[in-house]
Amino acid sequence: MNDVINAPTEFAKAYVFDMDGTIYLGDRLLPGSRRMIEELRRREIPVRFLSNNPTKDPDQYVEKLKKLGLPTAIEDISNTVVTTTRWLVNNHPDARVFAIAEEPLKRSLQQAGIELSEDPEKIDIVIASYDRAFDYRKLQIAFDAIWFYKRAFLIQTNPDRFCPFPGGRGEPDCAAITAAIEACTGQQCKVSLGKPSPIMLTEALSGLDVDPSDCVMVGDRLQTDIQMALDTGMKSACVLTGEATAEDVAALDDKHRPTWTLDRIDRLIPAVTWQELGWTEDND
Repeated sequence: MNDVINAPTEFAKAYVFDMDGTIYLGDRLLPGSRRMIEELRRREIPVRFLSNNPTKDPDQYVEKLKKLGLPTAIEDISNTVVTTTRWLVNNHPDARVFAIAEEPLKRSLQQAGIELSEDPEKIDIVIASYDRAFDYRKLQIAFDAIWFYKRAFLIQTNPDRFCPFPGGRGEPDCAAITAAIEACTGQQCKVSLGKPSPIMLTEALSGLDVDPSDCVMVGDRLQTDIQMALDTGMKSACVLTGEATAEDVAALDDKHRPTWTLDRIDRLIPAVTWQELGWTEDND
């Protein structure tokens, strides 16, 4: 079994980072995050950021990272707003879509030329997403489009059961809405576009001439971040700064365990670099 704190001996060719619970928690940059990202950029190693949260536009993440002291190009960020929009454009550009979603996703779909509809007789695809305004009216539209008119199928932006908050609380996420639609229609979700789907990884690595096996996925969720790495042949690092605990990792069998388990994100920097630069945890 991996130690709770272990580390690689060399840098990878590219790194893909989850954000909330990995780089920051709420509005606070997590220990070692700045050091980690700045060292990778100093070495000109590609860095990409992922999020399963479809309630924000990519430019909102750009603004947040900038405020936290990590200026980032919008091209380096992929979230489920991006992956869902591009998947529809590439696979169902002429579909009429009912998006149970918040404004960032609906705005992105409209800007991409995807037609939105609330008429069950015309809907081809129902999108379940993280929607804090979900209500019975929306459930009825989805039910009619899928079950009564038998013309629509269901996809989801992400499989997360809940969204964690600082302090240990959280709120229901996309999986809860997906489950409600599946329960009443008897139809299963056909496509999930967030982590651990390989679709998300393909989007993240777009434009980089690197093989997934030469990259590292870094995140705090075993069922999404780490599972995506396992499914795509990436190395993985689970940081114990968000959802997963050391006990959660210890309970896994070897097949499902991350490559590295870290108490803080900058443990991904090889120890020899810490020694060469005279770093300590206190001077982060």
